[in-house]
Amino acid sequence: MKTTTDIDKISLHLLKVLHTVLQERSVSRTALKMGMHQPGVSSALRQLRALTGDALLVRSGTGMVLTEQGARMIEPCERVLTAAQRLFDDHSDFEPSKANLTFRIGASDFLDPLFLPHIVSTLRSQAPMCKVIIHSLSAHAPYTQQLASGELDVVIGNWSSPSVELHRVPLFEDDIVSILAQHNPLVVKGWEVDTWLQAEHIAPTSTHLGGYGVIDEHLHTLGLKRHIVVRSQNFSHMPNMVAASLLVLTTGRHFCQRYIQGFTGHLSLVIKEPPIQFPKMSYYQLWHERSHASSAQVWLRSTVKTVADQLRSRSGQDHPLA
Repeated sequence: MKTTTDIDKISLHLLKVLHTVLQERSVSRTALKMGMHQPGVSSALRQLRALTGDALLVRSGTGMVLTEQGARMIEPCERVLTAAQRLFDDHSDFEPSKANLTFRIGASDFLDPLFLPHIVSTLRSQAPMCKVIIHSLSAHAPYTQQLASGELDVVIGNWSSPSVELHRVPLFEDDIVSILAQHNPLVVKGWEVDTWLQAEHIAPTSTHLGGYGVIDEHLHTLGLKRHIVVRSQNFSHMPNMVAASLLVLTTGRHFCQRYIQGFTGHLSLVIKEPPIQFPKMSYYQLWHERSHASSAQVWLRSTVKTVADQLRSRSGQDHPLA
């Protein structure tokens, strides 16, 4: 009785020779088709016969015919070679319209005026069978680990020092301004640096472990510190809090304009330039090496970048939220 074949002796090249020999039923035609010398094909055929314990190909008259075992091996051999090709294929044939995946994007809600909705609508229109999950960023769930584990596919952030372990592509920039209620005395009185620092500030909780946020990081480099009396995870609620109090919110210009020019125009809010010169807020997308070569992820990142570019071009500004 024949013993089990040693799988370690079977290579993909040997299987390809086997499949071609079984199809061509000729050593010479196999050699020509595979770009090999005939002695090389004959040697491989001898090895295959030793491994299977069967002749596989036998002479009949002036030609060659397959043995019963040889005939049975054509279809499974083809399956193995096809599976191997798929295994090592670069998946460049990714088609959004036919894909059925879940895309996970990490972002804070200060991006929601136009940017995130446009990303979601674009993804849904081009990849209708795919799902999209927007994850809030939190210091209690480090984004670097979430990207490394696959919990997130891409993160949209604006920290001054993102993780050097990650890939990064810039998306857009925005000016930093302050917003306060129309009834706030500071609207009339104006402010100097000390007045602004001592005002009652509202600020978001950190979205990454150990981070100040770009506003307070810049103040720290200047040896300054503002008077923060309220912190909130819900960024989109802050303008309402500002409108009903003496709080001051400092963030991107276009987020502030959203609440004055269109989305919640009933709020009596005023935008003022802070007395301290801040660098522009720079937004970017981050991803981990684990997903860098995935064609689906490349498409996702390209879509995010395209949406940012289109909205920025449409507004004529450096920020897509105008």
